[in-house]
Amino acid sequence: MISTSNIGLTFGGRKLFDEVNIKFTPGNCYGLIGANGAGKSTFLKLLSGDIEHQVGTVNITPGQRLSVLRQDHFAHEEETVIDTILMGNDKLFSIMKEKDTIYMKPDFSDKDGLRAAELEGDFAEMGGWESEGEALTLLAGLGLGSEYSEKRMKELTGPEKVKVLLAQAINGDPDILLLDEPTNNLDINAIQWLENFLLKFKNTVIVVSHDRHFLNKVCTHIADIDYGKITSYTGNYDFWRESSALAASLRNNQNKKAEEKAKELKAFISRFSANASKSKQATSRQKQLDKLELDDLPISTRKYPFVHFDAEREAGKDVLTVSGLTKSIDGVKILDNLSFTIYKGDKIIFLGGNDVAQTTLFQILAGEMEPDSGIVKWGVTITTSYFPRDNAQFFQSDDRNLISWLRQYSDDQHEPYIRGLLGRMLFSGDDALKMINVLSGGERVRCMLSKMMISGANVLILDGPTNHLDLESITAVNEGLIRFKGTILFSSHDHEFNQTVANRIIDINSQKTDITYTTYDDYLGLE
Repeated sequence: MISTSNIGLTFGGRKLFDEVNIKFTPGNCYGLIGANGAGKSTFLKLLSGDIEHQVGTVNITPGQRLSVLRQDHFAHEEETVIDTILMGNDKLFSIMKEKDTIYMKPDFSDKDGLRAAELEGDFAEMGGWESEGEALTLLAGLGLGSEYSEKRMKELTGPEKVKVLLAQAINGDPDILLLDEPTNNLDINAIQWLENFLLKFKNTVIVVSHDRHFLNKVCTHIADIDYGKITSYTGNYDFWRESSALAASLRNNQNKKAEEKAKELKAFISRFSANASKSKQATSRQKQLDKLELDDLPISTRKYPFVHFDAEREAGKDVLTVSGLTKSIDGVKILDNLSFTIYKGDKIIFLGGNDVAQTTLFQILAGEMEPDSGIVKWGVTITTSYFPRDNAQFFQSDDRNLISWLRQYSDDQHEPYIRGLLGRMLFSGDDALKMINVLSGGERVRCMLSKMMISGANVLILDGPTNHLDLESITAVNEGLIRFKGTILFSSHDHEFNQTVANRIIDINSQKTDITYTTYDDYLGLE
């Protein structure tokens, strides 16, 4: 078990944590959530000891081992893959290295023999003889074969390094597992493997992630950072989000009778209690849910942007025809004889290949790049708006504030109108006067979405629209695209986003682009 007592931390003149008291118990997986800048990764570093808390204590049950997935992908460049994984159990790894050093001595003494025998006993007791095989099993589960074991970390790609570091973190069955954005750069098969691993994991897990599907699948509790405190709630992310909204609604409606509030609360809890039957802690979570009262539901200061797209002109029947599209970059074929037809009302996710292939396709469709061969034919009634993966070119000026930046894309030039649009995207008051060259990645994305919202386009092209966004903004974009009546062409690594927005899937690696999948889960073979 790991817990905190009166933890406090002030960073950059701002109080991140104030008398945080929270307990994380075995058998549970805690999703650590909070708005951007709330201190999620910082709190994991406090728990792991990577940074010092200014007041309070972190308490770990004596003898328990804590393991961490860190975001430093260049920490082990000269190490082999197998050694990097084994380092996850640092005590066992140090025994292995000391053993090897002793056996390599040219003047092996009786004292060395006694020490070696002692180490061999410890090694066997800690499961050392099975450790390398278990490490290779973890690696295989994440999609990397045994041929990777002797490679140096510097020889691996970014996504491959993530898999090795993840295997390092979970190696040796740690008692407490801290995971900071574990699904970043993972392919869908590796994510599914990790989900199944955590569902079977019997110890304590604390995870930070922007992947709502992942949080809903693996989490038994949500630990919410708000008001400088951290509060734990039973249930997954969807339960936390919907219960927070319900609590706010019931508390704000002061005139509603107590029995009506109780009835609504019981109906809500009953619905989520049924979902809890699928979790590994079904019985205990059911009991916890049954005991919930209104005062137990979360109170949140979270603000959600309002994302809403309206087409000024209804699209005709003919939307887009692509025929024989081929494109090579630096001698590498990215798109190969790609053909497909888009129909009115399609909401299509493009999968297969890699981000470069999808970005290249969208740049061609948006008219920003010419294909080597092939035809792109848009319908005469179609207007498009494009959200690029790299938006840096839109924010290079250093003499514009947000109001003047958005005004250049708007037919209505009046400041109250522009401020209203920005306010919906959480740039209210003085925030609307921010200079565009100081915006964060998430703020830039919200600006680009504002630009798209005032375009009135009937076809939206979005290349990774959830990148850099917090959970609240991802949810708002997700719901806005579900409501949109027009056509959407998009790419995303967000499972729930893909599942709930797309009504059609095109695999750009496949020559059979007319294959119809009803949902993203259908495409993945999960239905």
